Amino acid sequence: MLASVDEAGQPRVRPVSPVRVDGFTIFVANLRSYGKTRELAANPRCELCYLDEHHDQVRITGIAHVEADAAVLHAIWEGNPLLRRYLGTQDNPDLIIYRIEPSRVRFMREWALEYAEVPLGS
Repeated sequence: MLASVDEAGQPRVRPVSPVRVDGFTIFVANLRSYGKTRELAANPRCELCYLDEHHDQVRITGIAHVEADAAVLHAIWEGNPLLRRYLGTQDNPDLIIYRIEPSRVRFMREWALEYAEVPLGS
């Protein structure tokens, strides 16, 4: 799930799947017409939350940046058949890739009732 805030200050949460993971840096594909595009442009602070089959969870608080590195974009494109299937070409003007740089990572085992801070690599 990705949480952002709309123009009225209302938190918004939606499911997202990473298209690339580099440590705790998460890359997420999006379409420019989606609400989260406007929300992240106005306020790039966001949080990701993932829950596994055992109900353990990780929360990644960070800043969303539009990825512009051509090599990174090409690698994401080549590694994701769904992007190719639905968007046709890497140069599709509707496609935007966010790189969410972590500022805080927390982990909790099911019913632990307390998050553990996860150190970020330097």
